[in-house]
Amino acid sequence: MRTVFWEEDRACMIDQTLLPFETKILTLDAPEEVYEAICTMRVRGAPAIGVSGAMGVVLGVKHVPEKTTEAALQAMETLCPYLIGARPTATNLEWAVRRIWNYAKKIAALPYPDFYAALVKKAMQMADDEVAIAKRLSENGAALIPEEGANISTHCSCGPLCTVDYGLNMGVVYAAHQQGKKVHVYTDETRPRLQGAKLNTYDLRRMGVPYTLIPDNHAAYLMQLGKIDMAFLGADRVAANGDTAAKVGVYGLSIAAKEHGIPVYMCCPLSTVDFSKKTGAEIVIEERDPEEVLKVNGTWIAPEDTPVLNYAFDVTPGRYFAGIITEIGIAYPPFTQSLKKLKEIYDREQEAADA
Repeated sequence: MRTVFWEEDRACMIDQTLLPFETKILTLDAPEEVYEAICTMRVRGAPAIGVSGAMGVVLGVKHVPEKTTEAALQAMETLCPYLIGARPTATNLEWAVRRIWNYAKKIAALPYPDFYAALVKKAMQMADDEVAIAKRLSENGAALIPEEGANISTHCSCGPLCTVDYGLNMGVVYAAHQQGKKVHVYTDETRPRLQGAKLNTYDLRRMGVPYTLIPDNHAAYLMQLGKIDMAFLGADRVAANGDTAAKVGVYGLSIAAKEHGIPVYMCCPLSTVDFSKKTGAEIVIEERDPEEVLKVNGTWIAPEDTPVLNYAFDVTPGRYFAGIITEIGIAYPPFTQSLKKLKEIYDREQEAADA
């Protein structure tokens, strides 16, 4: 089941805000609708957001009044930055929008009907690419899990819902599970939006992977008790030195793991690595609506006028990671060097794919 797909000339996606109690497919026909779906986290997870953004660009081209390639390209000059601004921390959104934007410039000589058709095909291919990337990454990561299996800690949701299909850190676990390794996941509930409770349990159940849901404040104690062997986490933006912006709470989990000698692996496609950012200090961290903290499933849990600080992400220094798992391979410290080497291979693959 794909999170994001193109059907009947529209962008379609699972409304993740309704899971796990209701499965509803959103059918979006305008870039503004895609923007709203990204902002409100109806679609979430860096790769899925990226593909959604690319499809939002295509919808903008679809509705250009003049129906000329020149008018479409002109509209994209405003449309693409607009869509990129929907979630400033997740680098995959910017990467995907810029990729289809650059592709549009390459095919600018085509007449409008062919130009539009080519962009539709490109967006659909980008969705397929994300699934292939997730599978490659997952196979790389599964090799790190011992043959006898492991108890694995994670935070938030980076399963199939996050990545169009298959998953990243939970894709690693799923691949190991398919190989016959006895894996078990302790998944944090992930406050305030409870993605671990609502979405990761949904994905793990569908994948047939044994799991236990825990409150966020239990992970460190489970590590002290020796119940966790390793941690796999997902990223939203990685700096060139391995510093990583991820769902808020990852930093604390990583500190606890290091204290107990537990290896932590960050899982992300190379498109998530922002080489323009030398360190995590340069990453813009998104702040979200206070009501996400003040309410749980629509019910107030604190006075309405309570001051709230609600960061969507935190930044974990690269020194806390044993490795960064990508579709090209696994980067090990020092990340400035290892990520650069993987990027050289990645860039060659991208040039071939966009030729």
